[in-house]
Order: sequence, then structure tokens, then C-alpha cells
Amino acid sequence: MSKITDTARLLLSIRKEGITDQKILSAFEAIPRHLFVPKVFSDQAYDDIPVPIACDQTVSQPSLVAFMINALEVGERMKVLEIGTGSGYQTAVLSLLCRRIYSIERHRLLELDAVKRFTALDLANISSTTGDGWLGWPKQAPFSRIIVSAAVAQVPQILLDHMADGGIMVIPIGQTGKEQVLYRFRKCGNEFEQERLIQVHFLPLVLGLP
Repeated sequence: MSKITDTARLLLSIRKEGITDQKILSAFEAIPRHLFVPKVFSDQAYDDIPVPIACDQTVSQPSLVAFMINALEVGERMKVLEIGTGSGYQTAVLSLLCRRIYSIERHRLLELDAVKRFTALDLANISSTTGDGWLGWPKQAPFSRIIVSAAVAQVPQILLDHMADGGIMVIPIGQTGKEQVLYRFRKCGNEFEQERLIQVHFLPLVLGLP
């Protein structure tokens, strides 16, 4: 299939999940997913499926990435924290929707490969680091939006502390092999409102570095 046809197919799978925000759709259209998956899986790059990457990680299916970004309600003037860079695909899409994104990846190899992709695509508003997602990024806090791409049994307090007033965090909660649910947290003053969204399946957010 041609790249145009592949991209159209990807956008259709996103629309089927009820995502109609044109800014989000345009961001997905602009980022070539085949650059973010291993060459051996290039023929599956535009399918709506998760794809294995290095370090026993995966890049999530596009419709789930779109759902999470849509739930994040990100705006062009916002500063975003991402826990779990992975291949950098979600990072790249988000970079087209916000002022600046800070992304943490515990695997140095994945972070370095992602940076190469960001540079190749001239995405200049991304700051990434190799680090422990459980520790957040205190020097850059607070954040208007936080998105977590790995599951936790309990939300790390430091990530709640990282949220700006009026901020939103989207995070999967639950243990591997058991029910996991995607939640949206909103910070209102000193209170947090939580909303249950959909059931999901994510790898765990591992404490520490490899």
C-alpha cells in the first residue's frame, strides 16, 4: 500500500474510536508511524495494533494513543510531562499539540533512538531524558498535563504533586495480568477529581533503572 493509503487507514481507525478533534487527527497524519517501529514490522506500522520494540517494550496501537491524547485535553500553550517515551511516537504526536513536552524513558537505548527520530523530523519542542518515571521531573514541574504510558498499582504521589492547578493527568491503574483501567485526574486547588475511562492493557511502570 502507498503511504497515503496507510495514513488514511490509520486515521480511519482513530475516527472509529470517536476521535473527531481535527488538531489531533492532523497531528497523527503528520507523524509517519513507520519511522517509530522496527523495520521488521514496517508492514504493520499503520495497522491499529501494538508493535514490539527494543527492550521488551511496545508502541501502543494508534487508536489507544489517540484516545489518551484526546482525554488529556492538551492545548498549544501547555507544558506536558510524558512518562514512558518508548519509541517516541506518542511524544512526537503530542509535540505538535503543545508548547513543550518533557519525556522520561528508563531505557537509555530507547531514549537515544527516539531523540534521533525527533531530530530527523525537526521536532524542536521535545526535551527527553533517561530516568525513573516514578521520580517525575521535579526541576520542570509543575505541568499542565501529564500522560503515563505504563500501568501503576497506585498513582505516584510525586506525579500528583507535579500537576498544576487545573491540570490533567491520564494514567493506567492496575496490576499486570489483572484488570487495568485508564483514569483521568483533574487537579482543582488541593483536591483531585478522578474519572474512570476505559479498560486497557499496559506493561508496568517499573521502579528504578535497568
